[in-house]
Amino acid sequence: GDYFKPDAIEFAWTLITRDFGLDKKRLLVTVYAEDDEAHALWKKIAGLSDDKIIRIPTSDNFWSMGDTGPCGPCSEIFYDHGDHIPGGPPGSPDEDGDRFIEIWNLVFMQFEQVTPDERVNLPRPSIDTGMGLERIAAVLQGTHDNYETDLFKALIQASMEETGVDAEGARKASHRVIADHLRASSFLISDGVLPSNEGRGYVLRRIMRRAMRHASLLGAREPLLHKLVPTLQRQMGESYPELMRAGALITETLKLEETRFRRTLEKGLSLLNDASGDLGKGDQLQGEVAFKLYDTYGFPLDLTQDALKARGVGVDVEAFNAAMERQRAEARAAWKGSGETATETVWYDLHERLGATEFLGYTTERAEGEIVALVADGATVDTLQAGEAGAVVVNQTPFYGESGGQVGDTGSIEAVGEADPSALFNVADTQRKLGALFVHTGTLERGTLRVGDAVALSVDTARRQSVRANHSATHLLHEALRTVLGDHVAQKGSLVAPDRLRFDFSHPKPVTTQEVEAVEALANAVIVEDTAVTTRLMAIDDAMESGARALFGEKYGDEVRVVSMGAPQGADERPWSIELCGGTHVARTGEIGLVHIVGESASSAGVRRLEALCGEAARAHLVEQEARVRAIAAALKVKPDDAVERLAAVLAERRQLERQLADAKRQLALGGGVPTGSTGDGASSGDGVRTVGAIKFLGRTLEGIAAKDLRGLVDDGKAQVGSGVVAVVTRTEDGKGALSVGVTDDLKATYNAVDLVKIGAAKLGGKGGGGRPDLAQAGGPDGDQADAALAAIEAVLAG
Repeated sequence: GDYFKPDAIEFAWTLITRDFGLDKKRLLVTVYAEDDEAHALWKKIAGLSDDKIIRIPTSDNFWSMGDTGPCGPCSEIFYDHGDHIPGGPPGSPDEDGDRFIEIWNLVFMQFEQVTPDERVNLPRPSIDTGMGLERIAAVLQGTHDNYETDLFKALIQASMEETGVDAEGARKASHRVIADHLRASSFLISDGVLPSNEGRGYVLRRIMRRAMRHASLLGAREPLLHKLVPTLQRQMGESYPELMRAGALITETLKLEETRFRRTLEKGLSLLNDASGDLGKGDQLQGEVAFKLYDTYGFPLDLTQDALKARGVGVDVEAFNAAMERQRAEARAAWKGSGETATETVWYDLHERLGATEFLGYTTERAEGEIVALVADGATVDTLQAGEAGAVVVNQTPFYGESGGQVGDTGSIEAVGEADPSALFNVADTQRKLGALFVHTGTLERGTLRVGDAVALSVDTARRQSVRANHSATHLLHEALRTVLGDHVAQKGSLVAPDRLRFDFSHPKPVTTQEVEAVEALANAVIVEDTAVTTRLMAIDDAMESGARALFGEKYGDEVRVVSMGAPQGADERPWSIELCGGTHVARTGEIGLVHIVGESASSAGVRRLEALCGEAARAHLVEQEARVRAIAAALKVKPDDAVERLAAVLAERRQLERQLADAKRQLALGGGVPTGSTGDGASSGDGVRTVGAIKFLGRTLEGIAAKDLRGLVDDGKAQVGSGVVAVVTRTEDGKGALSVGVTDDLKATYNAVDLVKIGAAKLGGKGGGGRPDLAQAGGPDGDQADAALAAIEAVLAG
């Protein structure tokens, strides 16, 4: 906003004509047809005649960011390379030729498009200006061809030397595509973009694959592009040091992608040749065939078009798009009918419209992004107000979405730029929907958030660090378990939270205390080594061949992240642990601090579970356990080192006392006196045994005797009567009744203990009973009817 059209035009003209020394006679400019002010300024400042100031009435000379927002007219500077080059000036029928080349563009942003029909002046107009580096280089180096400049010559020469194919021959265009696309790919990779099937990663992959196809056309039998990286670094590394810093990553990524793509290319071209063999110039390949190449074999549409272009064969793009839409509709219908997810169709629609969220969290915990969707109460909304709960979807995020056992990140999202400066959204959880859409759920603490707002995203760093440590610890425990228990161990699930970890693994029996201790010791030995934790992108086949372990329940694409930790082992220098994993990890094993296993149990048939703590949580747990040991020792009045032995002695004494008490209770329970429950008929001896009818009967009702002890009392009673029936009822603490009946062996033919116990149980309010003819037991809810239960049994015996 500090200067506008007069200064902008003067600055551009002065730089080009005075500092760069371009011949004014070779320059002409364009202005938007309605911009009389710019037309007059060019005449005044540059001294250009009317025929050198061309009015362009189309949107080519009017810039806008969209249907609404800042906009304004443009003014461009063109260089005339001479009449020996075909082409005409801008606005003419021959404007697409190479004679007149735009080298500078000025955008005068002076309006705001409020609605499609309303445009107002900006309070502070501004300038967007710049030139094309290759185009100005071509002018200054006396050529109209960008590829004849020093920016490309060295790369083209390197491509020629690697392939042995003349750079000026029939394959001239292939060398140029390789040079241009190698440079673009290298800068993108150094800037943190990696090839993928979504978003900017897909743009990179398409650029790389086009160059790789041209490498194949040049006859390269091995990956080529990565070999040209040193030449690019020599050309541009001094001015762009990021090319030097990221050199290893650029080289490895290019080599990996080209290795994988060669398999796709070979298969795809073979199928394409079969499908298009009878097509001639002017014909079109069926869109369904092009879609099959894309969907089944990963052959992009633009690559199919590029491969057919030389033969003059086109592609039915409309039919291709129709096939794509049919597949999306089928996927949408299948997804909407899939159980619980049918209630979350909003996420499918958003994923289809927005694509994948770019995850930045491997390298940063703070980033800026743009809100692309807001969701509240299961539906998309345009705004969230203070106090409202909802979900925020951003184009890129450092927040990890729950996946692979690792919990989602928490933190905050704050508005920046022209958005409501007070807006603060507290992120309580981050989830992945359909595997690639990152959804931040929480509550807007203050202010207002709108779709399109620029925001700053900040992960809870301390929590993330704890999660990273726990996740890396699961890898170490996995390898330690395999070392101690055997190669049959495989991960069957996990939970990686900030305060703990859980690890499920295949094993047919409980893990002994000694084995647990060995696993823990191995894992901690690697932690103490404090070796670097490395992450590489690899083709899935290459990763598996390297010995990387796949995690249970994970779905892997053609390209995977391989996480390695621990000092190299054996002759092949393989890291101690190497696994496929998309989670976040510590930079060095020492950051884990300590891993302590706090539990081992069964998870399901053939699956065991370890629970463990790391770092500060492990230390705090051990301190707490130490305090408990000291408290126990104090209570036992011994030193902590002697607590275990003393406690064992106390427990042995207790068991002996319990046996003595049980014996005393039985003796007391079956002691002399008139038995409880007597009907008053028949004779009774001093030991409580009565004669009922023709047999002896001993009946007792007791308090404070456990139901499990009744059978022992009945056996004692049977020994006491010699020949007869014994019935014992106890009233439990909760008011219920338990009954046990015994019949001596000589009377089993006459009386059945099971029949008798059922009669007594009926009085207790119970049904049935079970046991043997000589000993049976039953119970009921009404312990107050104990005497009635004995009376009922005695009545049967009395006949």
